[in-house]
Amino acid sequence: MTHNEKPDVDWSQFLLDGERVEIDHPTLQQYRLDRLRAALRAAGAAVGVFVSPVSLRYAVDHRAYGLFQSHIPVAYLFVPVEGPVVMHGGLSNSSTLIDEVRPARAISYFNGGSNLVANAELLAEDLNRYLSEIGTTNRRVAIEYVNPSLTQALMAHDFDVVDAVGLIENARAIKCKEEIDCIRYAIRVADLGIDQMRKAIRPGISELQLWAMLNFANLANNGDWHDGRMLASGDRINPWYQEASERKLETGDLVGFDTDMVGPNGYCADISRTMFCGPNKPSKRQKELFAHALAEIDHNLAILRPGLTFDEFGDQAYVQPEEFHANRYTCIAHGVGMCDEYPKIYYPMDRKGRGYPGTIEENMVLCIERTMLQGSSFRRVCPKPICLRRHAHIPHDRELSCG
Repeated sequence: MTHNEKPDVDWSQFLLDGERVEIDHPTLQQYRLDRLRAALRAAGAAVGVFVSPVSLRYAVDHRAYGLFQSHIPVAYLFVPVEGPVVMHGGLSNSSTLIDEVRPARAISYFNGGSNLVANAELLAEDLNRYLSEIGTTNRRVAIEYVNPSLTQALMAHDFDVVDAVGLIENARAIKCKEEIDCIRYAIRVADLGIDQMRKAIRPGISELQLWAMLNFANLANNGDWHDGRMLASGDRINPWYQEASERKLETGDLVGFDTDMVGPNGYCADISRTMFCGPNKPSKRQKELFAHALAEIDHNLAILRPGLTFDEFGDQAYVQPEEFHANRYTCIAHGVGMCDEYPKIYYPMDRKGRGYPGTIEENMVLCIERTMLQGSSFRRVCPKPICLRRHAHIPHDRELSCG
C-alpha cells in the first residue's frame, strides 16, 4: 500500500470514543476491598496473601503486567481484616488503596532460582512481623497460588494456613452496580469488534485475521487480554476448543468463536457467536442447529432466578436431543466478572465427580451456554452475560449472522 492509498480497514471504527461509560471508580474499588475483607473475616483469617493478577486487580486495582504476573509473580499483596494494605514489589503501584509498598521476596524460580526455600522463610518472617505491626495475635492466614515452599515455611512458623482461592472467588461472585457497568462497557467493546468481524467475513480471509479485529478492538479501547483465541471455521469447528489458525474461510463455512475477553477496567465480556460465510445462504441443517441452540437458551433464561440451587437449575434446564449429548458443552452456565469465574453449573449427567453445591444469588452475573455439535455439524450461541437482579438480560442474536 502506497502513502496515498486507502487502507482496507478503517481502524477508527474500532474506537468507542464519545461513548465512554462513566464508572464511579472509588465506589467500585472500595466495594471490592470491603467484600474481600468481609470474606477474610468470615473465614477467621487475620490477613490474606494474594498473588494472582486477577486478585490484585480486584483487591487494589493493580493492573501492571497481568500476564507476566500470572506465570512469573513479581508482586504479592497483604490484605488484613483491619490495618494497612501492603504491596510487595510490583511494576506500578498507583492505586490509592495501597497504603504502603515494600520490597518483595523472590517467589518465582525466574527471580529466585534455587533460593526459593530460603526466600519463603524470609517471607514467613516478614508476615510474622506484619501481624505484630497490625497488633493481632491471630495466626490464621489465607494464601493463594504459591509454591509449596511458602506454605511449608508458614506452617513451620506456626501459621494456620487456609486456602484463599475459594474465599476471593465467592467475594467476586456478587457484583455491585459499578461492576455491572464495567461488564456492560466491556460487552460494548466486544460487540464493536464482533461487528467489524461480521463485516469482514468473506471467502479468503483467515481465521487469524478475523480474530485480530476483536483483539485490536479490545486494545484500542484500553482493554487487557483474551484468555484464548478461540475461533474456528468449517470442519475445524468440531471438536470445539480449537484456536484460530491460518485456515482461510470458504463459502458456506460456519465461523464460531468465543471472545474470552478481559476488557476495559479488567472486566470480562464472554460472548460466543456463530457466523456464516456467504455469499450463499445458510443451509436448512445449519438453521435447524441454530433453532435447537436458541430453544435451550430461551428455556434456561426463563427458569433462571435467585434462590435456585445449582442442582435445581440443572434438573430444570433444557433437555437436549440425544444426538447432541456426546459433544455437549462443559457446563450449562458459569459466572463471569473479571474472567470466567465461580460458579460453574454442570449438566446433570456430568454432575457426579464434578458438580458442587451452591445457590444462585441476586447480583451474580452468569453466562448461559449452548453448543450443538453432531458429527461435523455445529451451532454455538451464547447470550451476553445476564445479571440476576430483576431477571433482565441483554438479548442475544435471534438469527444466524451472515457475512
